[in-house]
Amino acid sequence: MAGQGLRRGLATFLLVLALAASGATAQTDDLAALNAQVEKLYGEGKYAEATEIAKQSLALAEKKFGTDHPSVGSSLNNLALLYASQGRYAEAEPLYKRSLALREKALGPDHPDVGSSLNNLALLYAIQGGYGEAEPLYKRSLALREKALGSDHPDVGSSLNNLAGLYLVQRGWARAADFWGRSAALTVRRAQRGTASSGAQLSGKGKSEADQLGYRFYGLVKVVYRLASEQRINAATLTAETFTTAQWAQGSEAAASLAQMAVRGATGSPSLATIVRERQDLVGEWQRRDGARTAAVSQPTAKRDGRAEAANAGRLTAIDARIAAIDARLKVEFPDYAALANPEPLTVEQVQADLRTDEALVLFLDTPKWDQVPEETFVWVVTKSDARWVRSELGTPALTREVAELRCGLDATAWEGAGAAKCGGLTGKTYTAADRAANKPLPFDASRTHALYKSLFGEVEDLIKGKHLLLVPSGPLTQLPFQVLVTKPPTGADHRTTAWLARDHALTVLPAVSSLKALRRVAKPSAALLPMIGFGNPLLDGQGKRDAVLAQAARANQSCPETARERIASLIGLRGGVAPITTRGGVADLAQIKAASPLPETADELCAVARDLKADVREIRLGAKATEREIKALSASGKLLQYRIVHFATHGALAGQLSSVNEPGLILTPPATATEEDDGYLTASEIAGLKLDADWVILSACNTAGASGAAGDAKGAEALSGLARAFFYAGARALLVSHWEVNSNATVKLITSAVGAQARDKTVGRAEALRRAMLAMINNGEPHEAHPSYWAPFVVVGEGAVAK
Repeated sequence: MAGQGLRRGLATFLLVLALAASGATAQTDDLAALNAQVEKLYGEGKYAEATEIAKQSLALAEKKFGTDHPSVGSSLNNLALLYASQGRYAEAEPLYKRSLALREKALGPDHPDVGSSLNNLALLYAIQGGYGEAEPLYKRSLALREKALGSDHPDVGSSLNNLAGLYLVQRGWARAADFWGRSAALTVRRAQRGTASSGAQLSGKGKSEADQLGYRFYGLVKVVYRLASEQRINAATLTAETFTTAQWAQGSEAAASLAQMAVRGATGSPSLATIVRERQDLVGEWQRRDGARTAAVSQPTAKRDGRAEAANAGRLTAIDARIAAIDARLKVEFPDYAALANPEPLTVEQVQADLRTDEALVLFLDTPKWDQVPEETFVWVVTKSDARWVRSELGTPALTREVAELRCGLDATAWEGAGAAKCGGLTGKTYTAADRAANKPLPFDASRTHALYKSLFGEVEDLIKGKHLLLVPSGPLTQLPFQVLVTKPPTGADHRTTAWLARDHALTVLPAVSSLKALRRVAKPSAALLPMIGFGNPLLDGQGKRDAVLAQAARANQSCPETARERIASLIGLRGGVAPITTRGGVADLAQIKAASPLPETADELCAVARDLKADVREIRLGAKATEREIKALSASGKLLQYRIVHFATHGALAGQLSSVNEPGLILTPPATATEEDDGYLTASEIAGLKLDADWVILSACNTAGASGAAGDAKGAEALSGLARAFFYAGARALLVSHWEVNSNATVKLITSAVGAQARDKTVGRAEALRRAMLAMINNGEPHEAHPSYWAPFVVVGEGAVAK
């Protein structure tokens, strides 16, 4: 991880090395216990205590095995790592050297543990600026690892990465690009093989290998940009090459979640399900055998079994061949599975083939400061006939601040609790609970937002002019509602005259560039004959007197009347989230489900949308009918496939808001007794198992677009929550999701207006329909509704254009 900064992130890196370097040698139970204690104390930041225990471990190893045993080498290495992590370099160096000499003597000069010692000693020199001393050690470690472990082993990638980082700090752009290019290519090959682990849950908590090593890709982009500036390399060539590199850097966690959706979808075909299962089993076997290969070459020469190792290598080759054959079949029989299970980057030419003339795809890659290179964000814009790669001086830290400040002007909940101090520091203003109760507008800074627009789009305005933008954000930009960016300097405080980005552009968010091809392949009009089905107004108890009134209203609001009724606006406020939900045995806690605030106004929303679509209002499931059991039954019978629009108006819970479950979900009317079939909580896994044929799934629940976090503070957030992705790959072509707690009055207006625009004009796409609904609220709504906190929470995800 030296490439992340030889002077930054050292503690984490050293700990990883310590674990890797100490695992191959024999240990007694008491020695293993001491080393485990060292690792625990180290992880807690208790370096002094860890150092004392490491000294005891070294003494015990010497006593038990003698001074020349490999276990002593590991103990020496670990103690040196602890010294180095505390900046005690002079004490660490002789220990590293002794460990290296011991391992070379005991294990032989070509043993992988020798490579680890060489790497650690090189890192120690590099940290102190001894680049000339570090370079030959790194190169020797690389050569040893390639010979002992194979060219695609992760340790080889680490050595390549460390050399790239070494050249980066010396501003040797060409050499850094060479080694990062090789390291990135290794990571890609492993990802293409499908052996990189990914999360079992839809929340994306498990990270693929490519995602964990994403810094290799953005390191490559950063140095190539500087190399191009110095050598004036062909701009078009570099735009195309870095466009694919950037996708590996920012898309792998989302891609892993998309792959999970695709695997679930494949079970609809018995023959495909069989080979998908076979592929999963083969991947598991490959991982086990790869681990066995590493363990085998780590043994002393006398203990190695050449015949067994050859047989293992042969089986690994056979597995590679079988996986390739399965992938070839899937690409023919189930092309969408192939695209989603292996969501490799698209080339500029592939994107252009799928784009329409009035569209522009915009890919963002934010990066932090990294040794000799500053923080920065790279932006690629691809149109039907052109492509451009530009750079913004705002990188990850600056964008995090800017997006957090912007959201303080949009999301009232950002000012709650500790968020008040944070937002106050960001905006220089105050916004109290009394201000919120009095409906005082949030302090939105249009001038600052215009500066953010210029930083991100200033150099590509000519390319995006008049186009529908397909946005692929990363990092803090996943929390940015792009529609509120201001394209011209504001001339006053009247939001109705502000030059919002939404005035000139319909906007759609894609979870990854690779999603475009899959979407355009399947985004034909729905074959469903019925216009809409809706679920909302779950029967909840809430807490307190106000919720008791709402609960009573909800129970009286369980069907759509023949004519539109007067809405209960006095009871409607922000449609908030839910408290953290715990599960026991996979079943949600009913008490916590019931404690969510009732939402009687959602019945009015669903009934109004149904009327606008001329749908049968009896298809709206409200109150006692809005249950998990009902939804699953409709799916199992095939009836859910008959609706072009599926609309949920309820509470949404995201993975980041849950404590004992890792999946997001939707709150529905809870049953009397919770079961796995129905516990009042429709999880992402259950959603992914539904059978949909929907042009549009509308999620008018709070914050369904991304991970939770006050003022947009969602570290590592993906572009989309697992909840949204689950619907997408259950059969939805597009989703309508929200960035923050939605105002219920405004929600009803926006959704009915957007759906109505599409119903009246079949040539209007979903993104354009939402844009028109936003503009209608800005220009013609109540004066306070021109504030973006009312009209801007929603975004279209997936296919925003008219299906063709």
